[in-house]
Parts: sequence; structure tokens; C-alpha cells
Amino acid sequence: MKKDISYKRIWLIAYPIILGSVAQNLINVTDTAFLGRVGEVALGAGALGGIFYLAVFMLGLGFGMGEQIIVARRYGGKQLKKIGSVVDHSFLFLLLLAVAAFVVLRFGSEEILRFGVKSKDISAGTKLFLDYRAYGIFAAFVNVGFRSFYVGLGRTKVIAYTTVVLALVNIVLDYTLIFGKFGFPEMGIAGAALASVIAEFSALVYFMVYTAVYVRFADYALFRFQGLHWKKMQRILKVSFPTMMQQFISLSVWFFFFLFVEKIGESSLAVSNIIRSIYVLLMVPIWGFATAVNTLVSYLIGAGRSGEVMRLVYRIILLCFVGVVALVSLGLAFPRLLLGIYTNDQLLINMGIPVLHVVSLGAMVLSIGFILFSAVSGTGKTDVSLTIELTVLVIYLIYTYLMVEQWHGTVVSAWTAEWVYGSLLSLFSFIYLKSGRWEKAPI
Repeated sequence: MKKDISYKRIWLIAYPIILGSVAQNLINVTDTAFLGRVGEVALGAGALGGIFYLAVFMLGLGFGMGEQIIVARRYGGKQLKKIGSVVDHSFLFLLLLAVAAFVVLRFGSEEILRFGVKSKDISAGTKLFLDYRAYGIFAAFVNVGFRSFYVGLGRTKVIAYTTVVLALVNIVLDYTLIFGKFGFPEMGIAGAALASVIAEFSALVYFMVYTAVYVRFADYALFRFQGLHWKKMQRILKVSFPTMMQQFISLSVWFFFFLFVEKIGESSLAVSNIIRSIYVLLMVPIWGFATAVNTLVSYLIGAGRSGEVMRLVYRIILLCFVGVVALVSLGLAFPRLLLGIYTNDQLLINMGIPVLHVVSLGAMVLSIGFILFSAVSGTGKTDVSLTIELTVLVIYLIYTYLMVEQWHGTVVSAWTAEWVYGSLLSLFSFIYLKSGRWEKAPI
């Protein structure tokens, strides 16, 4: 990385991740659009199954964030030979974690769904989705290990390439397996899950080939796998465990949010799945710039330049906010066209328009909050970021519960919880960063 972290340098790191997120979200859009043509039950089951899977996947992604922070810190301190050991231990842990995640997805979801989901049809559809989707967790977690290595080094273009492979394979197989085209059986929701599994393994193959061709293993003492050193693993887990919990709990709370919405009605759940897909698209620049701030903050601290961190954070907030406003403006200008991508049901489109207005404002608030929050993680003080996240999510859940269960609000009022989440995340993260307590935090 160059010494001066300018707007251009931030963009060079962030844009491949943004492109990768665009491709990744083509999967989300495609799954939702295709399942919307199958029916409301398939759409709702796909939503719950997808969020349940993501909640478990976030354990691996959270661990990968810790790996990424440490790799960036070692890279900033020019300790390249120490990077390989971090990556090797991360892969070993991620594979063990994948086994546990598979058991939860394949065999542990039924009890949760039985007590949490009111509609028996949606519960059965969600279980069918997860029975297939669970197998993809092995490839997904290994992909996290590769992604964290490259992002930590600031070599993010491969993320875009890999996600394009993932998206293309998934889109083709979605059409083929959901509707039974080209001689394949019509699998419906199971076809959507199977398509995603094959796509994740395709991305893994691309990562492996790219790494073998373009990375000099000796530069980083990479892939030596000289055995498990518990002290090294403890050092990684000290940073990674809070981010694992943070990511898992965050998506788990969103899963419970959808359980609350499901109690309003199947149409409300179907609309919320469509809005979730759009909301995730609005989050694309946020995730890209959040990953950049996470890596660059750690890099600056490793290079002994902690005094430049807040200036960097403000620059990234500006870039992120502009990107989100641009996407929000397009959605608000053509709401029926946007919602029509997912469904031709006019009732769902009419229900979705006011919710779209709510999440558009929520995305703008979160473009500030998530950058500040990711900067806290980038300092290495992941225990603090976990505390912030837990505090905000407890308030978020209480607000949603009151809005739906006690005040009998509509699906529109339920989604205003995103305003609460983004505002509090911004406030608490800013207060901590300005305190300066994170400076020179060892990892």
C-alpha cells in the first residue's frame, strides 16, 4: 500500500469488493426473483432459510475479519513472513468450524423452526432449503480464509473475479434447477439451495487456481502447515472471537426480526424478503468501504501512523455516503420498476413501496454508522466492537418486539427498526473512536 492513503487509494481497495458485492447480490436478486415466481410460500421460506444460513455463515466471516485485521497489521509492520502462519492457522480453524456449522444447519434447524415459525408450509420449505444449502458451508468457510488473506494485503481484485464466477454459476443453475430446464428436474426451493452450493464450490476452485498461479508462497511463508500452535491460535482468536460473535448475533437478530414479521402475515413476510433483497443491494457500497476502512485502519496502526486514522475514516464516510445516496435515488425514482423485478403481484408491490422509503433512509444512516463501526474493529479492539453491537442489537430487538407484538404495527413500522440500529451504531462508534483509547492496541 502506498504511504499516502488518498481518496484514490481508498477507491482502489474498495471498488473490487464493491464489484464483488454486486455480483454476490445478483445471487440474492436472482434467488428472490425466481422464487417470487414460484409463490409466496417459496419466497418466505427462501427468506428464512437464507437468513438462517447467513447467521451461521457469519461465524466464519467474523473469524475471517479477525484474520484480515491481523494480516493487515503484519503487512503494515512489514512482517511478511509472519502472515503465512496466521493464514495457515485460520484455514485449520475454519475447516473445524465448518463441520460444526454443517451439523447445526443440517440437523439443528428443525426444532428452531418448529417453535419459531407460525406457518407449517413455510417451516417445511425452510427445512428443505437448509437440507441442501448446508453442504455449501465447507466451501464458503474456506473461501472466507482466502478472501481475508487478500483483503488484508490490499489485493482485492481477486475478490471481484471470484464473486463473478460465483454469481454466473448460481444464476444459470437457479434457472435450470428451480424451473426444471434443459432436462433437469423441477426442484423449486431445493433447486435454489443446490445452485448456491455448486456456485460456492466453483468459487473455491477459482481461488485455489488463482493463488497457485499469482502468489509466491515463500514471500509470506504460506501454506507450510507445520502443526497447530495453541498460542498462535489464541492470538488469532483473541481478535477473531468477538467479531465471530458480533457477526453471528447480528444476523441471528435479523432472523428473529423476520420471525416477528412472519407473525404479521405471509404477505408481510414475502414483502420483507423482497425489501431485504433491495436493502442488501443498497448495502453494497457500505460493505466495500467498510472492508477498506477495516484493513486501512489496521495498516495505519501497524505502520505507526495512528494519528491519521480519523482523517481516513472521514474520507471513507464521505465516499460511502455519496455512493449510497446515488443508489437510493435510483430506487426512489423508479420504485414500481424495482419491485417489479421480484414480483408481478400488484398487492406486494403496493405494500413494498412505503417499506422501500423506510429502508432507503435506513441505508443512508447506516452508511455512516457501519464505517465508524468497522473502524473500531480495525483498531483491533474487537471486544469493544462486540459490546457496541450487542448493546445496539438489544435495543433493536426490544424496539421491534414492541412495534409488532405490543403496538400491533404494520410491516412498514417494523422496518423503522433499521433507523434505530443505524443511528445508535453511529453514535456509540464515534464516541469510542474520538476517545482515543484504541491507539497502539497490540494484536
